[in-house]
Amino acid sequence: MTDVKDVIKLLESPSEKDIALITKAYEFAKKAHEGHKRYSGEPYFNHLFRVAESLAEIGMGPNSISVGFLHDTIEDVEISPETIKKEFGEEILFLVDGVTKLGKLKYHWSQRHTESLRKLFVATSQDIRVVIIKLMDRRHNMMTLRYVPKKKQKRIALETLEIYAPIADRLGMGKIKQDLEDMAFPFVYPKEYSQVREILKEKSNENEKHLQKVLKTIKKALWKEGVRNFKTEERIKGLYSLYKKLERKNFDISKIYDVSALRIIVPTVSDCYKVLGIIHGMWIPIPGKIKDYIAFKKPNGYQSIHTTVFTGLTGTIEIQVRTEQMHQEAQFGIASHLSYKAKNDKEKNVGIDWIKQFIPSFKFGTKESGRVIKMVNKGQMNIPDWIKQVAEENTEMSDTEREEYIKEIKNDFFNHRIFTFTPDGEVIDLPIDSSPIDFAYAVHSDIGDHVYGAMVNGKMSSIETKLKNGDIVKILTKEKSKPSRKWLVVAKTALAKRRIRNAIDK
Repeated sequence: MTDVKDVIKLLESPSEKDIALITKAYEFAKKAHEGHKRYSGEPYFNHLFRVAESLAEIGMGPNSISVGFLHDTIEDVEISPETIKKEFGEEILFLVDGVTKLGKLKYHWSQRHTESLRKLFVATSQDIRVVIIKLMDRRHNMMTLRYVPKKKQKRIALETLEIYAPIADRLGMGKIKQDLEDMAFPFVYPKEYSQVREILKEKSNENEKHLQKVLKTIKKALWKEGVRNFKTEERIKGLYSLYKKLERKNFDISKIYDVSALRIIVPTVSDCYKVLGIIHGMWIPIPGKIKDYIAFKKPNGYQSIHTTVFTGLTGTIEIQVRTEQMHQEAQFGIASHLSYKAKNDKEKNVGIDWIKQFIPSFKFGTKESGRVIKMVNKGQMNIPDWIKQVAEENTEMSDTEREEYIKEIKNDFFNHRIFTFTPDGEVIDLPIDSSPIDFAYAVHSDIGDHVYGAMVNGKMSSIETKLKNGDIVKILTKEKSKPSRKWLVVAKTALAKRRIRNAIDK
């Protein structure tokens, strides 16, 4: 069934204008793609409907949902940009055009790949909605990948694993990331997929009785302590995520405590800590396995408390405690911040800081008919320095230099991130294992060029120190201090390495 009413009912309090726009996009796309088939033989419109539906499910606004219906009209059925603009306006054309351009990028792990990646970063900087729509498009395409010619399957699955799943992770979209990874995994690593699937099957059977026993005990304890408003769910680790962790643990499943976990979802932050206290009152927590991502959220915005406890004869289990809002954000990340019902001016500031951590120079405030979209207005933003470098310096490099530079940028963007702080409390978002040199260049190139020392958490530290999440860093500078080749070994980020090379060349 592909009834537009099924999409509209997913919106929160849509206006008549919202309904009219989505209905118009639905009818336009259905007519434009009439007779157009997919590899599976089903009508192509079914794909467009599922993309629009998924955008509505994660809370995107009517413009984004309409683009879900329209995103392939220019490329696949040759509807002109002028027609889209005339029928739906400049903003929707901008989004459709952005998704169309991303659809043309093919990653062949070569020079063409680096150029495609550069364009992806630029598209991300222009309007984050383009990338979110593309992620929903890719997710549905992965559901039908088995129908695609075999020679294309691995390339599509590989770019999903290497490009799109990490982007979803970077944007805090945990559910989308896991979906993409687990659908791509069997096409890229079929033998490993089968192996991990068997391991998980055995472990899951073993854990099920354990989980149910622990869950029953927790519910009874929470009720006794006056915690009545809560819900619980089981979480099974994604196959690809488990595979990556097994690689790090020499395929010893006994060393992995979070194959399955229990989630407890409560109304408020204070409830989270109360529940944690109740759990630790019943069972002994394993040292080093208590992680408070509420007090100190992950760089992608994820918040929750994780604790692994020893429950006696039933062994160990991970328990996650979070609020309902944190749960939604853990699943859909930036999308849960991009769209919400704007009731008053105060609400319009919600989520701005969260988005700034990814692309600090965003400008905000465009409305999508009752929902506030924190986005970049076309032509009204200052692209972040690292994006500018990818886009502009690309023409000044040799092919070898360009490929190396894009590789460094890719590592910066897709690797795990940490939050560090200046003494004034300004957040500096860096790739994991960054040094004070990287920190200095992230603050300002002039500071980076004159580093002679650093204080980390109030103590003098080497410039080779690997910074950790939450470190407070003070950079010490001297006019006579200059970058050296040793700094290239220490530096982690593409920005720092590029600045250091430029200084040495001069």
